[in-house]
Amino acid sequence: MTGPLDGTVALVTGASSGIGEATARSLGAQGAAVGLLARRRDRLVALADGMRADGAVAVAVETDIADPEQAAAAVERVAAELGRLDTVVNNAGFMGVGPVADSPLDEWDRMLAVNVQGLLHVTHAALPHLLRAAQDSPRQVADLVNISSTGGRVARPGTAVYNLTKFGVNGFSEALRQEVMGRRVRVSVVEPGTVATELGTHLRDGVRERVAQQVEGLELLRPEDIADAVTYIVTRDRRVAVNEILVRASEQTW
Repeated sequence: MTGPLDGTVALVTGASSGIGEATARSLGAQGAAVGLLARRRDRLVALADGMRADGAVAVAVETDIADPEQAAAAVERVAAELGRLDTVVNNAGFMGVGPVADSPLDEWDRMLAVNVQGLLHVTHAALPHLLRAAQDSPRQVADLVNISSTGGRVARPGTAVYNLTKFGVNGFSEALRQEVMGRRVRVSVVEPGTVATELGTHLRDGVRERVAQQVEGLELLRPEDIADAVTYIVTRDRRVAVNEILVRASEQTW
């Protein structure tokens, strides 16, 4: 059986859990060979082994994308080992929540390092590969998908710096889309609402409880729901560019 992404190579950051893991599995099931990037090597190796058992091709690369040298080396390794690079999913993220006056600076620094700088590091290293792939791929297209958030559309009290990072991702993505769209590289943004992932475990004590109260009774999205959106984007014919998908939980109001 053939898949729509046969002969292509994808790279997914933050692949050790949640949306990243689900996306890697989904792209592998569609025929792509997948480079898995994250800091937790044990999780990556387990995921790669599981994907291979299902018949997919996967390479685990332990890296911290906040470090520009590590990010660039990881992108080059994936391209070298798998032969090319057609799809990049910038999924890695960190969320810190709380009033500006009470938030520690190191939390802000981590959000900026992962959500913004990490995404930029990977994109900068991957873009030459995507531009080449768009020219020689049988599909005649390459894809860059950035995972943003409803926090990139709606600012709320207590999420100011997280909003800063995700609004920034959206603005960067739109500008880059216009730069490369004539060269058959599609740039897309997926904005998830509340998803049942490990992201909430990043929250500080006290803040975690308040956030849990806000979503109490809400049926959260699953990582697979966001993976479905990403897969839909990258499996379209080259004539179709799905630039933005907003995915909220059915009862989510923000």
